[in-house]
Amino acid sequence: MQSIHVDTFDDWRDAARRLLASGVSPTDVQWIGGTERSLFDDEPSPTAADLGGEGTTPSVPKAFLELARYVASHRESGRWSLLYRTLWRLTHGERHLLEVTTDDDVYRLTQMRKAVSRDIHKMKAFVRFRKVDTIDAEEQFVAWHRSDHRILRLAAPFFARRFSGMHWSILTPDESVTWDQTSLHYGPGVPASEAPSEDALEDLWKAYYASIFNPARVKVAAMKREMPVRHWPTLPEAELIDDLLREAPARADAMIQTNEGFAETAAHFMPEHGDLVSLRQAASTCRACPLHQCATQTVFGEGSPTARIVLVGEQPGDREDIEGHPFVGPAGKLLDEALKQAGIERREVYITNVVKHFKFRETETPRGKRRLHQKPDSREIYACRPWLEAELAAIGPQVIVCLGATAAQALFGRDFAITKDRGNVMRTDWCDITIATWHPAAILRMQDAARQSQMRTQLVEDLASVK
Repeated sequence: MQSIHVDTFDDWRDAARRLLASGVSPTDVQWIGGTERSLFDDEPSPTAADLGGEGTTPSVPKAFLELARYVASHRESGRWSLLYRTLWRLTHGERHLLEVTTDDDVYRLTQMRKAVSRDIHKMKAFVRFRKVDTIDAEEQFVAWHRSDHRILRLAAPFFARRFSGMHWSILTPDESVTWDQTSLHYGPGVPASEAPSEDALEDLWKAYYASIFNPARVKVAAMKREMPVRHWPTLPEAELIDDLLREAPARADAMIQTNEGFAETAAHFMPEHGDLVSLRQAASTCRACPLHQCATQTVFGEGSPTARIVLVGEQPGDREDIEGHPFVGPAGKLLDEALKQAGIERREVYITNVVKHFKFRETETPRGKRRLHQKPDSREIYACRPWLEAELAAIGPQVIVCLGATAAQALFGRDFAITKDRGNVMRTDWCDITIATWHPAAILRMQDAARQSQMRTQLVEDLASVK
């Protein structure tokens, strides 16, 4: 039995390569993380660099390496052995193991990746930079954050992109990182006692937070779930929450009297639990915008809850509204054909829409009335957006495919032009790999046969690229 000490993904990867090359079975390896030691260790165990062995390391699916980077940041002590066992299986006859979502090892890895993804999302939401005094004239900003998992290296590139023009540092108990407007530099962890407490900008931020606090939309349980109490000490606005909650009933009554502050969104209908089953049930009663009044029913997303690929369209169509399932009409049939040509099984992906109710106008025809699709406006997209964000948070996909301009602009911003940026890989807050392609309905509406054929081909190519 070999005992291997690892602490990071790079440590584990180097050791795993050498173990595979030497043909060492998972049952013959004891993985020890951090400063842990085996009960029977008398001498230091070998590191990755100490492992010898001849042979060629088999190729490994890219999807596994991406998964492993996330799982390596999880705090569960058994993550290293679970990763190596899965790697062994992938390279010893089970090449498509990751597609078997019901497999115990794959399921555990997927759940761990989701936990890490959620933790990264919380870090992005709850990091608050404070300005600190420095000897030189350059402004410096520092934030302290306590995460559930060791996610700093996964999250830091986001802050480098978002705050590229600042000099900043993020301190955590495990590790710290500094951005000098050029590159990221990592260092040891820092206790909360060494982080700055406040700065002159906090009064402005708290005044702004109090002004946008909507007492008519307060759901304390949901707020504490999305903004856990353990993060409150680092959030300046948290000092205001108790007072704002006490004042909420009186402020809500005043808003009712003046008819202010009631720009409804689906956030008001969010369930206590964020799993897909709870979300789908809660969405069936959503009244956040007027579209529910004419639509037959809410059409929520469907597909694998562990999907690595999420497809996002604009809104349900006539058939979807009647049957209650996304992409089952003519556009859905075209999408099914494109997925098949791209080598993607529909049952392995998750398919949803930005807006969950069908928006239409009725016209008279010789056979009666016909419901024609109408593009949702910005108010309706804004109202429905929390459902999409909750779906993405629950799934934690590796790839998001936006079908059409409405979905793309919902994730990339209103300046996104699908004719210019179709097929380009971009980062979003929900996924590092997000692309946009043609909506199947847009292809069906194209009158020019040659152009329609070209768009079909491009749709298949874009889907194949994410495969």
